[in-house]
Amino acid sequence: MNRLDFGDDFVWGVATAAYQIEGASDIDGKGKSIWDEFTKKKGKIRNDHHADIACNFYYRYKEDIQLMKSMHIKNYRFSISWPRVLPNGIGAINEAGIAFYNNVINECLEQGITPWITLYHWDLPQVLENAGGWTNRAILDWFEEFASVCINNFGDRVKHWMVLNEPVAFTGAGYFFGKHAPGKWGLRYFLPAVHHATLSMGRIGRLIKELLPEAKVGSTFSHSPMEPISLKRRHINALRRADAIMNRLFIEPILGLGYPTEAVKALEGLKKYMLPGDEEALAFDFDFIGVQTYTREFIQFSLLMPYVWANIVEPKRRGVKKTTTMDWEVHPPSMHATLKRFHNYTNMPPIYITENGAAFEDHVADDRVNDEERVRYLEAHIEQVLRAKKDGMDIRGYFVWTLMDNFEWAEGYNPRFGLIHVDFDTQERIIKDSGRWYGEWLS
Repeated sequence: MNRLDFGDDFVWGVATAAYQIEGASDIDGKGKSIWDEFTKKKGKIRNDHHADIACNFYYRYKEDIQLMKSMHIKNYRFSISWPRVLPNGIGAINEAGIAFYNNVINECLEQGITPWITLYHWDLPQVLENAGGWTNRAILDWFEEFASVCINNFGDRVKHWMVLNEPVAFTGAGYFFGKHAPGKWGLRYFLPAVHHATLSMGRIGRLIKELLPEAKVGSTFSHSPMEPISLKRRHINALRRADAIMNRLFIEPILGLGYPTEAVKALEGLKKYMLPGDEEALAFDFDFIGVQTYTREFIQFSLLMPYVWANIVEPKRRGVKKTTTMDWEVHPPSMHATLKRFHNYTNMPPIYITENGAAFEDHVADDRVNDEERVRYLEAHIEQVLRAKKDGMDIRGYFVWTLMDNFEWAEGYNPRFGLIHVDFDTQERIIKDSGRWYGEWLS
């Protein structure tokens, strides 16, 4: 297998997110995000870490883009911090924030790197959360204003746009389990957040196409193939419910299939938040779909998880020895299974893998990081992408998660996903062996 097997037009890149790398959390007029607030609450983040500095990308973007260039990376997916651009969520524009992203975009283009923008990667302005955040239908207007500012300021140079990053993650972890910002939990928060997030994809997608007719517009969806822990009926039914929430909940409405209410009774509560015209407005013909996958899951029936009545069986309980720092099973065939699942939907647009990668225990020795495990992980998953292409699936690109070690949400700085090692005390960067491998792959 080599890169040429994928064709000359296959897109290779890396991905990051604003809150995880930028730092400068209260610099140059930036407003507070829900993560700025959430990370200051004791016990919410492992080791009480926060991202006030993170990778300091706000000040080191030129250096980091040069590192990308040295690794032969030609495509960079990153997100725009909503509160850096609109400190109050709406209204007054922070020109320093606009200037920063203009600088990043221009530097990328000067170095031969194509920018791919994600509009929302979880850092909602706190002032909007105070007004209900994703549970408030007004967020559709708020988001449209933010998106318009980004399109009007960056759209002359940015031709690839993604609306949301993994909506099931920020609605589920943020508004049902309370494990992520803003820390809400329960159906009364989750259901309206789900509906408004789903509506926003179509609404913002239409806005981008209206203002930038030549742009390519997508959104990203996480997916983990699932199996029942045994063939007992209660476990099979539990799997159907878990799959409906984790894998089907957002992609199917976008494709015109509606919410999977037949699988999870609690989802019937979404009707409470639907207004006339919503059902039609949920569907949107994206130019591409971003798929993000890391592992597979085994599901069992459980009384401990209300409404879904299912939970994930941890890999170690299944006797799995090959896991990542996140305790995710290393299972490359899951990549092919995920792509096949999306491919099998009717009217599925072209697919890009917008995140795939792994966290392992990395050790610096003699200014090198020998992360052979990550090299093997990436190589094995890329092989599955090629297998999918050979099977006739329309896969157009692959983005590694992630460029460099960063703030990994509730897990703090413990999991290291990067192709570049970051010493968070000194901000020193070292390209890991996996980064060297990827650079050689791309050269």
